[in-house]
Amino acid sequence: MAGSAAVLEDSSLLSRLDRALLPVERFCALLSGLAIFSLMFLAAYSVIGRKFFGMPLLGYVDYIEAAMPIIAIMGISYVQRDGTHIRMDMLVGALSGRLLWFFELVSIILILMLITALTWGAWEHFDRSFDCARPLCSRDSSIDIGLPTWPSKLVVPVAFAVLVLRLVLQAVGYGRALVLGLENPVAVPLNLSVAEQARAEASQLAGHD
Repeated sequence: MAGSAAVLEDSSLLSRLDRALLPVERFCALLSGLAIFSLMFLAAYSVIGRKFFGMPLLGYVDYIEAAMPIIAIMGISYVQRDGTHIRMDMLVGALSGRLLWFFELVSIILILMLITALTWGAWEHFDRSFDCARPLCSRDSSIDIGLPTWPSKLVVPVAFAVLVLRLVLQAVGYGRALVLGLENPVAVPLNLSVAEQARAEASQLAGHD
């Protein structure tokens, strides 16, 4: 499981790239939250329509299916960045130093390989459903109201592409920590207490004076 984590920053290129990617990740997470809110609104609208007017929202299931990729996928890079994504850290939490960075680097590389393959496959899945020679540029649509499915399918490779960038930055961060033997590397999630985080930030600021 994931615990409390911090991502340290400094003036290095790696940290600047980390901060540059963060607004994109926040925007993706915002879209995910808006999708959840929209489904709550649609559910209330459908229930009220069924209860008082005998006419629920037409295509409610289709809207849910279209929004699910946004809800499930768009925020994944944001939580990966700060270490709040689900992970089993019972073993890793007992490690420290170069051994910790080695295990973190190996896990990130394995995840990166998997997500890169999934990004390619998800793009191919989107490409099969997208055709501007057809109405609404779609080769397929939802069952009830005929929503084109390609926008939902496009969400997956886009979200995975952002995650690939995040994983690359983290791989560099862990690799740098492994080679240089850093105690508190930047651009990677660190399980720190409040006191440890304050000391690390003070140390970094003192190093730039």
